[in-house]
Amino acid sequence: MQSGGTPELAVDDTVPKLRGCFWMGEHRSVRITPLLLVLLATTLSPVVDAAPKWAIVIHGGAGVIERKELTAEQEAAYRAALTRAIGAGSDVLGKGGTALDAVEATIVLMEDDPLFNAGRGAVFTAEGRNELDASIMDGRTLSAGAVAGVTRTRHPISLARRVMEKSPHVMLVGAGADTYSREQGLEQVAPGWFYTEHRWESLEKTLKEKGLPIPAKPAGITSDPAKDVVHDEGKRGTVGVVALDANGNLAAGTSTGGMTAKRWGRVGDSPIIGAGTYAANSSCAVSGTGTGEYFIRLTVAREICALVEYQHMSLQAAADEVIHERLTALGGDGGIIAITPDGTMAWSFNSVGMYRARAADGQAVQVAIYKDER
Repeated sequence: MQSGGTPELAVDDTVPKLRGCFWMGEHRSVRITPLLLVLLATTLSPVVDAAPKWAIVIHGGAGVIERKELTAEQEAAYRAALTRAIGAGSDVLGKGGTALDAVEATIVLMEDDPLFNAGRGAVFTAEGRNELDASIMDGRTLSAGAVAGVTRTRHPISLARRVMEKSPHVMLVGAGADTYSREQGLEQVAPGWFYTEHRWESLEKTLKEKGLPIPAKPAGITSDPAKDVVHDEGKRGTVGVVALDANGNLAAGTSTGGMTAKRWGRVGDSPIIGAGTYAANSSCAVSGTGTGEYFIRLTVAREICALVEYQHMSLQAAADEVIHERLTALGGDGGIIAITPDGTMAWSFNSVGMYRARAADGQAVQVAIYKDER
């Protein structure tokens, strides 16, 4: 005991001296061992949620998507489609698949869904064609592949990946991309495969407003199972996926039909690496949707990752800075989804709504459409 009656705890030489006492019926000296300190620290430390082993975020386009614009049937159809898509990617990741595999598998499903402006269900050019764009990027190696203006490949995202993995190039366009697709043995379809009545009606309306002639319908039109539930989200329709796999690798992918009644071979941001798609394990993975000309000018996807990596901003803060400040100031609209190597997920959009969903290991699936949803 020290003078004054305060007990002093005897400790091992390997542990710094601590002053105070434990009350154990009476004041007495207690020997604190390293093991006991570890146990105390473990008991008293706050519980911190572990980072998920895998995570995935998807979008189905941003635009004029308000509650009053969608019927109950339409809303249910889109929520079901988003749930199926996020489920497909989650299944790949949950079984130990790569982020690239999850991105491709999810977008393939969305390209086949006529509800979305990608693959089957894509909008038409002024000439009555479906010219499809897609890109994919590997966050581990910074490898990337992209295609623009393809017309016969059922799954443009798969062609973009084939460009990344099997060619010395990053981007192929038009007839050359279609030729490469055939040479690679990817599934080819007649132009009518991509046809949906709702998108054609939107084309006719836009062409009439612009005083342009209405072209003949494409050959090989099949059925249109989603005719009564497709919603026209405006000029911002796209699908995209970002994913983190169990090995800590990121990937991003985006696919679109572009803008209704586009002319002169117009290409937006979706196949542009750094604008509509970007992934790097050192920062984040991003997929965008919106008016592509603005996303290209701001290199939206890469800019968000740069703010995370070099300015040490949180993912949500970086996304909001680019979308709500820079994009808005320039006059652009749209949104993004993003993910970091620690499993942090984010989305940000300045449009009225965005079809979106996210899921992660050990977390419930979240599906949302409107701006007032979390």
